[in-house]
Amino acid sequence: MTTLSAAAPRVRPLAGVGQSLSLAWRGLVQIRHNPMELGDLSFQPIMFVLLFTYLFGGAISGDPQAYLPFMLPGIIVQSGLMATMNTGMGLSIDLHKGFFDRLQSLPIARWAPLAGRVISDTVKQGWSMFILLATGYAIGFRATQGVLGILGAFGLMLAFALLVSWFAVFIGTIAKEPEQVMMYGFTAIFPLSFLSNAYVPTHTLPWWLQAFVKINPVTQLSDAMRGLLTGGPVLDHALYGLLGGLVFAVIFAPLALVRLKRR
Repeated sequence: MTTLSAAAPRVRPLAGVGQSLSLAWRGLVQIRHNPMELGDLSFQPIMFVLLFTYLFGGAISGDPQAYLPFMLPGIIVQSGLMATMNTGMGLSIDLHKGFFDRLQSLPIARWAPLAGRVISDTVKQGWSMFILLATGYAIGFRATQGVLGILGAFGLMLAFALLVSWFAVFIGTIAKEPEQVMMYGFTAIFPLSFLSNAYVPTHTLPWWLQAFVKINPVTQLSDAMRGLLTGGPVLDHALYGLLGGLVFAVIFAPLALVRLKRR
């Protein structure tokens, strides 16, 4: 039997891309048979938007409607970051069910299964972002930068999620049980999400915390999303945010591949 690691060097890069897309399609087709896979990406965003708008809007901005243009772009980034953990969870389930063992008998690129998982879950995150925006529009949010701004926000957020997903993939390869993925992942994701200006302006935080918040990629992405949706600087914030995501990918993508090969 030919192992995945032995077959991988003989697979052309273009063929590997096609294999990744095929495996990504597998992940998307499963939704037709199990629509509840989108449950967390549908119900949770609605709950977050309503909860933060009406519970904290008055305290932070004096009025929920005044808080919504600031909060919604931030919650899109935060929700997308947390949703990457679904990638690690799905990968861990595939590993424990033996799906990756079956792939080892096929002449496919060793990175194709991981890339396919990341791509399919990134597409699902596009649905989550749509739900967030739709909920925001239902309670009064308006994107003032037009269709191009909305499309740019989608592209930016999905690119960031695609990069950060490799951290979740790595967690999925080291977790002994699928349930451990969320525990390990959220230990790192929660501080990154909440120690930012996703929900509160940076200047309202203690001075000693502002230094970290300003360089946090979540802060940079949140500001870029605000610029794309409601107006303001975009380019510098977007580049710094994507650079932070690229650091995640450069570090954890090779580690995930090595870990998968050793399994």
